[in-house]
Amino acid sequence: MKDQKKAQGKWTEYYDNKSILDEITDESVYLSLDDNLRQDILSGKRKKKLKNITIKINPLHITAIKKLATMKSIPYQTLIRHWLAEEIKKELELVER
Repeated sequence: MKDQKKAQGKWTEYYDNKSILDEITDESVYLSLDDNLRQDILSGKRKKKLKNITIKINPLHITAIKKLATMKSIPYQTLIRHWLAEEIKKELELVER
């Protein structure tokens, strides 16, 4: 069990620091979004209602997220959405350069 966690930690750390696209293609990848969609994302506008999804997350991460959200006095799902939105903006700004 300990070896499994150690192995998992290695690959998660690896993919946190490396682009998976480098491994699946030797060619550079160009991401294009409609200019209006791009501007809406970067400006933080929300044109559509939220959509429910299902995602598998480590229970320890959920506990940690809930504690962080409590410390910030916001709902944990709001915190997750905030983190996702910030990371999407960062990625789009990197692609823009």
